[in-house]
Amino acid sequence: MIYDISQEVFGCRVFPGDPAPERIRLGSIEEGGVCNLTAFSMCAHNGTHVDAPYHFIKNGKTVDAVSLDAFVGTAFVAEHNGTVTADDAAEILEKAKQNGPEAVKRILIKGPAVVSTKAAKVFAANGVLLLGNESQTVGPEDAPMEVHLILLGAGVVLLEGIRLSAVPEGVYFLSAAPLNLGGADGSPCRALLIKN
Repeated sequence: MIYDISQEVFGCRVFPGDPAPERIRLGSIEEGGVCNLTAFSMCAHNGTHVDAPYHFIKNGKTVDAVSLDAFVGTAFVAEHNGTVTADDAAEILEKAKQNGPEAVKRILIKGPAVVSTKAAKVFAANGVLLLGNESQTVGPEDAPMEVHLILLGAGVVLLEGIRLSAVPEGVYFLSAAPLNLGGADGSPCRALLIKN
């Protein structure tokens, strides 16, 4: 079973203040063209996207420099509503550990959840490579900086704006490789979960 956990780009949620994606028709068979041809313009953080450390850290790794190991491999989907506390983060990691050491490396949080600074410290201290969530930002929308600094500063990449409503809690194979955008702070991606 394959779950597409990505938002459709042109109808996606956009973080307040970011430009929305725009589709530009360059050619049309209907209008006499040889082919249909589309260009597009978007922010690297629209819809389902990856945050690289450079997003909040001056000399942090850019998205093209982050190892693909973070984006591809075993992941654990944990359901949570509300603020994720340090105790919640520890409980999520404990559930993931029951499914093997690889399941702890990539944690996806299902539901309307906001990661607290204390939870971010727990994830950062426990070898998590990637933390994903359904919101357009992993921390509080009105004050995302501190949570981003904790996680990105520890080398934890973020997968934001995923859609997990159809995905039961459990272990999956994640493929969420970003576009190879040289020097960029983030990138859109097509995120998939595969259940064996």
